[in-house]
Amino acid sequence: MALKRITMQDIADACGLSRNTVSKIFNGRGSVPEATRSLVLSKARELGYSQALRPEPPRGSIALLTRHKLLSHNFGAFFITSFTDQICRFGYNIRMFEISDGEIAAGLLPSHLDLKQTVGILCIELFDRAYLEMVCGLGKPTVFVDGFARAGRSLLCCDLITMENFASETQLVRRMIDAGARRIGFVGDIAHCNSFYERWAGYCSALGDAGLTVDRRLCILEKDSESYGNTAWLLERLSAMPGIPDGFACANDYLAIHLMSALKQLGFSVPDDVMLTGFDGSLEASVVEPSLSTARIPSSEIGRLAASLLAERIRSPELPFRWTYVQTTPVWGKSTK
Repeated sequence: MALKRITMQDIADACGLSRNTVSKIFNGRGSVPEATRSLVLSKARELGYSQALRPEPPRGSIALLTRHKLLSHNFGAFFITSFTDQICRFGYNIRMFEISDGEIAAGLLPSHLDLKQTVGILCIELFDRAYLEMVCGLGKPTVFVDGFARAGRSLLCCDLITMENFASETQLVRRMIDAGARRIGFVGDIAHCNSFYERWAGYCSALGDAGLTVDRRLCILEKDSESYGNTAWLLERLSAMPGIPDGFACANDYLAIHLMSALKQLGFSVPDDVMLTGFDGSLEASVVEPSLSTARIPSSEIGRLAASLLAERIRSPELPFRWTYVQTTPVWGKSTK
């Protein structure tokens, strides 16, 4: 029996759209919202529609500005994959630029970035306030992923998307308090980025709600440029404390895992002697022993949402700027009781 030939009407019916809308997409005539276009193309592939799309010229280039190689850590790897896939589906090219310390200090864009060919900018892992304000002043549709510490107190001419930090950090610290911890420290540079600052704020709030005080002598708050990944450096910081606290809330999983190693070298058991929490939901958090209590960040979803926000900003530059928080989820490992 011959297979039924899929038509534009079949795709329209499956999507709940008119045949005219579907025809515009396949024939390259007329304007159709990006979300509708993506839905139709996805359904066409699913149904096996074989008509070739007319090739469309790229709509321009997106400049992705970053301080570090995104594939080198958990959030960046998942983010960049989904962002790139989605922004290319919207018809844009993407070019990635790793910003040097010198360019940040001088407030300069990379010399090979052509602003005339750039229709939008995405900044990720860039937390220098002056540099981000310079990017905002370029007049290009711009989306930041995270930002500098206390960015929420600034009026920036851009859209921002980030993970929710305060509520999950509060839950992580409350877990340690409910398990009997009364002296809890914080580990991480709270001025490094807005996410770290908001996690610090969540930590302080959880202690305050429980009638406990923040004791900075139990915290490791040096600048992010210090050797947090160096066990010997951490041992020095721990030895300088007036006693090891009952628990540590760490600004991310990387810090928590290295701190766990240092505590073990001092002879402390996690979680029996000291409880630990991280943040990120990294792959390493689930395989370290004991497994880490953390907060999972939906990196791929944030990547797709960032692409959609940037495409909409390019299409409708007059819209009010938006700050979008994406919910994170506490994950309970064995590093807390």
